Amino acid sequence: MNRIDLDTRKVRSDSGESNRPHQRTSLSVPGMGSDHCAGIVSASLRRLPGVSEVHSNIANHHVEIDFDPTLVDHDALRKAVERAGYEVATDPDSGKAASSGTEVRLIVPGMGSDHCAGLVKDSLRRLPGVGEIRTNISSHQVIVRLTDDGPAPEALRAAVERAGYEVASVSTDAPSEEADVESAYLTRAWRRFVIAAVPATLIMVLMMVHMFVAPIPGYLAVIAALAFPVVFLHGGWATHVSAWRSLTNRTANMDVLISMGSLPPYLIGLVGFVYPMTSFIEMAATIMTFHLLGRYLENRAKGRASQAIRKLLTLGAKTARVERDGEEVEVPVKALAIGDVMIVRPGEKIPTDGEVVEGDSHVDESIATGESIPVEKSPGAPVLGATINKEGRLKVRATRVGADTFLSQVIKLVEQAQSSKVPIQEFADRVTARFVPAVLVISLASLFAWLFLPETLRPILDWGAGFLPWVDPGRGPVILALLAAIAVLVIACPCALGLATPTALMVGSGLGAERGVLIRSGEAIQTLKDIRMVVLDKTGTITRGEPELTDVVAADRDEQAVLRLAAAVENASEHPLARAVVDGAKGRGVEIAPVESFRSVTARGVEGTVEGARILIGNRRLLEESGVRGLETLDTALDRLESRGRTAVLVARDGHAVGIVAVADALKPESKRAIEAMHALGLKVAMVTGDNERAARAVAEEVGIDEVLAGVLPEGKVDEIRKLQARFGPHVAMVGDGINDAPALKQANVGIAIGAGADVAIEAADVTLVSGELTKVVEAILLSRLTFRKIVQNLFWAWFYNGAAIPIAAVGLLHPMIGVIAMTASSLSVIGNSMLLKRARLSTG
Repeated sequence: MNRIDLDTRKVRSDSGESNRPHQRTSLSVPGMGSDHCAGIVSASLRRLPGVSEVHSNIANHHVEIDFDPTLVDHDALRKAVERAGYEVATDPDSGKAASSGTEVRLIVPGMGSDHCAGLVKDSLRRLPGVGEIRTNISSHQVIVRLTDDGPAPEALRAAVERAGYEVASVSTDAPSEEADVESAYLTRAWRRFVIAAVPATLIMVLMMVHMFVAPIPGYLAVIAALAFPVVFLHGGWATHVSAWRSLTNRTANMDVLISMGSLPPYLIGLVGFVYPMTSFIEMAATIMTFHLLGRYLENRAKGRASQAIRKLLTLGAKTARVERDGEEVEVPVKALAIGDVMIVRPGEKIPTDGEVVEGDSHVDESIATGESIPVEKSPGAPVLGATINKEGRLKVRATRVGADTFLSQVIKLVEQAQSSKVPIQEFADRVTARFVPAVLVISLASLFAWLFLPETLRPILDWGAGFLPWVDPGRGPVILALLAAIAVLVIACPCALGLATPTALMVGSGLGAERGVLIRSGEAIQTLKDIRMVVLDKTGTITRGEPELTDVVAADRDEQAVLRLAAAVENASEHPLARAVVDGAKGRGVEIAPVESFRSVTARGVEGTVEGARILIGNRRLLEESGVRGLETLDTALDRLESRGRTAVLVARDGHAVGIVAVADALKPESKRAIEAMHALGLKVAMVTGDNERAARAVAEEVGIDEVLAGVLPEGKVDEIRKLQARFGPHVAMVGDGINDAPALKQANVGIAIGAGADVAIEAADVTLVSGELTKVVEAILLSRLTFRKIVQNLFWAWFYNGAAIPIAAVGLLHPMIGVIAMTASSLSVIGNSMLLKRARLSTG
């Protein structure tokens, strides 16, 4: 088991297997938008000496790296990502900000590289009072932490300007860095598109005028000048740089295809200045423009698909009102410590997980459970951070802070699910990794085929010309060869394949989190959809896990009197069953009378004097030994209650049997409905319990259980799961409380843990149900089926698109301009199909 210290985190092995120092760091890579991209980045990082593990999460564009700092440094990690063709948005050597001092945020538009960032840092470090400096190249931000005697913000501006860079703004605000990075990246993608779209649109207008109205003098020179900034400068420069870095790193990303699809047409078009030929410059500008539009739309759509974590991050309170030295003081939530007493007014968010110490209220826990009905809270009740206090003023003692809180654990579980792999994806990943090289080969093959076998292929164009207006069989072999080769490059879309699984996982896991269903991994989603047998632990799963008063039987029909006597004596006992009787009596409005001469008879019952009468409560053996009369009149009722799984005790007054009180671990109100819903899905349901056969079958009959596994100790549950797996194959799910049932949860093909508010980090479980409601099991199964269906649909359409489009392009039936539009549409269609999951109905009714 490894322990991790967050930020630049040292990872220490408990097993002592290695004494080598290891650290973990996290890089933000905004352009890493698919598994294909993540594979390229991971491969580049793994080539470095000292890198042991690389974990990528395309949902939030993060890469986490375990490395040996004696063999590789942070700068080398960043450069490895850049060699793969991707920009790093966060500075990996920034470390963790100090807990004190002021943070100043500067926007430096001209800081577009690590070299620029280094110059800015050097200039700032010369100022006294400057502590940590963090740079974010993607959003052009410099974040400077100052000591208490640090310089004024304007002095920081002057230092950056001395380094040769203009400062757009200086602010002491501290917005979410995650949101800043994504927003800045999206803004920059839009800006690049607009800068390309303006001249590209003008080029298209001029082309139409030149072709259909009147020749434009100097047309080639005009469009070459207009297209130059689109293809080479701010519009396409980042694409070409990314392609070059990728190729020099011996990999090939999507930008390689776009770069090769736009540069050759522009350069070939320049031949027109010395030799009359068709211009391809318009095509180069159009391809790059639509590529930039596609990148913007794709990132915007992915941002919507991956809203789950960002939504969770915004749920927490920013400040807390705490008691300090008898006064109320407002502090940042990050400054809270365990034991702090927080004051939460009506309508406010509870700052962190805790326990109510004073006040009564109802709390909206819908962010945790998905249920909109507020939950009653009184002293001693647990509460969760980010839930909303609805009416009364509460005092809450903090019990969990920081990474240990419920919200932090939910975010962690959602991130794990979004960054995990689905088994069906493995084959797609292998193909995608070879996709771009294969496309390059097909493009070259198409080029040479049209150059050397034009007459063999021309009949295809003759056929296509009948219904495709852009097909012209009369063009020369060179032009046809170039059009086909370029069309193959720009129509190919590894992004659609790479996005097929992750986007569905993003939306599905986010939807589950909103409804209190936390799925840990993609593998669980694929396995859960095929489950045939669901094994339910009885206590705490089907039942509440706490005894409750269920029945009162009176020999003379005065049930209220029997309950009054029983509750009076049991009130002096600390036994859980006694508490159930007392609480039940109070709930029915029975006044609890005082008891005298109380005595407990171990394992048999209790006795005491109530209002002058000697009351004896216990099992039949105790009452018979005490000479109680009239027990035979209650035999029928006693057998009936015990046959229904109740724990029944007899009540005697002054030596005469007067009635029976029965308690039981009451069923959860939704248990029967949930099991009926499982049956409706075609599932078999078994119950495993340590109870005796008679009591277990009574519960099973009441809720409709198919099979009963009774008298099973915790260590025997694993064997029972194995026996069911022998019958049903790898299609058995186990539902339990995640503590006593941990071994069985691990043995099952899918372990489903019934959560209890904040207890969501149950390592044994593949799925955690936060609210503890059994109906959520059905929702989890439905969610897995719907999510997997989306994954299969996405993979099918991505394969179908590429399988059909590439051959069509290779034989010359697809114009490159149409190809780049279709390529963008394919990625957007995969994302859009995944987002339809948000409309999914997971109702069990």
